[in-house]
Formats: sequence, structure tokens, C-alpha cells
Amino acid sequence: MLTLFPTQYSTLSSKHLGTYIGEKYGFLKVSCRFLLRGVSDTYVIEHAEGKAILKIYRESHRSLDEIKGEVELLAILKSGGGKVAEALIDLEGNAVQSFQAAEGIRNGVVFRYALGKNVYDFTDEQLEVLGREMAFNHKITSQTQLHYPRQEYTIEATIDRPLEVIKPFLMDFQEEYQYLEETAKRVKQKINSYDLQSFSYGYCHYDYLPKNFHFDERNTITVFDYDFAGKGLLMNDLMTFMMHYFFHTTLNRISYEEGDRHFTLFIESYRKVKAISDQELELMPYLGFGFWLFYLGFQCENFDDWSNTFFSSRYLQDRVSIIKKYMGRYCPL
Repeated sequence: MLTLFPTQYSTLSSKHLGTYIGEKYGFLKVSCRFLLRGVSDTYVIEHAEGKAILKIYRESHRSLDEIKGEVELLAILKSGGGKVAEALIDLEGNAVQSFQAAEGIRNGVVFRYALGKNVYDFTDEQLEVLGREMAFNHKITSQTQLHYPRQEYTIEATIDRPLEVIKPFLMDFQEEYQYLEETAKRVKQKINSYDLQSFSYGYCHYDYLPKNFHFDERNTITVFDYDFAGKGLLMNDLMTFMMHYFFHTTLNRISYEEGDRHFTLFIESYRKVKAISDQELELMPYLGFGFWLFYLGFQCENFDDWSNTFFSSRYLQDRVSIIKKYMGRYCPL
């Protein structure tokens, strides 16, 4: 008699998920289709009254308490007037669903569908909307304390630990690793030279790239995918949006001059709602080094379950080259 072989990452059936979610939430005429395998599995739920997004997490990526923290943060933002895709509550009053998968319990959340679409070439009006909305959300998250744990974006979390995680993957590329180590020392010195206690602090999205918000035909924004939300300097969110313009200008999709104009307009819009000191803006691009290392370390840690489709020796070398280009443009050391 065969027994179930140990499993580390299964895929739950779209058909059966659709039936389950329909019953749990009272949806009629439900269909479910697999959308994306990322750090979690994402499905689109369609029903008689519209759409929703179902995310199935991996235990190795997000604990139940961490998921509850994401749900709680979204509920606080939504109740405060933030334009976010919050978690939907089922007929029994629950936001988190649990499934017995081959590898163990996997938890899932159904989120409101964000109307509109991703935008990568922004109008001035959209940049003003984005700046105001980010600042509005930050005013809420800077005054929030969740009941559940979330990632803290400290120097240890964004620089020190990722360097250790990355090290075995760069064993054959000592020059690249030495560059990261030496740059890390200088960036940490730069960060520690500021009075961080005077900087805005709270829960940040930490992935404020255009892939994570939609604009509809009236330029109403909806922000989603708070999977990486955690406590840190709120400048982290402005920095991650700046990354969009780093990519956009580097790939020659927009001129450097126009990219700088766009980001300046975004900053001015943010400042109409929430203050930013000049020192915070000065430090902001240096936080980008930690952003690069954090996600590179995350890719290393999740190689077996997610990043193996693109993660290679060539990818590592290219990534370090991109970091060098970013630092050379934004962060004189």
C-alpha cells in the first residue's frame, strides 16, 4: 500500500476551490482559475456579482499570524478611508480559510478585486493621485500597532541577514560578493549618520511598484498585495516607487529628465498630505540598497519553491551589475 510521499509545495485544485469559496462566501455561479504561481498561489474568482482574488499562502513563507496581520492592516486602512483591496469576510465572519494540502495546512484569503489596470506610463494626474494616496495611507499606518507580528525592515533585516543568505550562492563570484559587502558597510554608515528617530516610521507596503496598484478609467487608485507589509521607515515606500523610474529610464522607456520630473511631481503631491524632511529625501535612495539585498536574499531562500524558474548564475551576476548601476546613479559613497 502506497503512502503519501512528503511534499513541500502542492497546487490546490481550481475547480474545488471555486466550489468551496462559493459555499463559504455565498457566491453564485462561481468559477475559479489559476492566475499566478509566485511566493504564494493566486487565483481569480468570478461569480454572479463580480470578481475576487484568492491567495493561497505557503507556511514556509507566511505564518497564520502574519497573514492575520496583513488582513488586520488592510481592514484598518479601509476603515480609515484608504483605497486598498481589503480581505473579504465569509458567511461565518472569517477572513482566513485553511486547507489540508499534501504538505500540511495552507491558509488562504479572498481579497476584493481591484478595478482598473496596471499603469506604467503615468500621467501627471495619476502621479498626483498616487502621491496623495500613499501619504494618506502613511498617516494611518504611522499611528497603527497591529495585534499580529509583521516583518521589521531594519538594517539587520535588509542588509546584514540577506548578505549571509546570499553568500553561498555567490561562492564562485567573489568579486561580486566583495562589492556587496563593501557597499553594505558604507551604506550602513550613511544610514546611521542620520537621526532616524526623527524620521516617519510605521507600516510600509515595501513593494510599491506599479504591478501592485490599479487605476480605473476615472483615475481612482486601488492598492493591493500587502504581502510584504512591515514596520520601517516610511521612506521605504517612496524608495520602492522610485525603483520604477530607475527601471523605466535604464530601459530607455522614458528620458532621465522626464523620469526626474515625474518623481518630483509625485513627491510634491505626497507633501501636500504628509510632511517629508529634506534629510529623509536625502537618505531615501540609500534605502534602495537594502531593498535590492532583501529581495535577492528572499529569492535565494525560496529557490526550491519559486525562484528556480529564473534564478541562475547569470541572473546573480546581472543583478549585482544592476545594483552597481543603481548605486552609481543615486547613491554617491
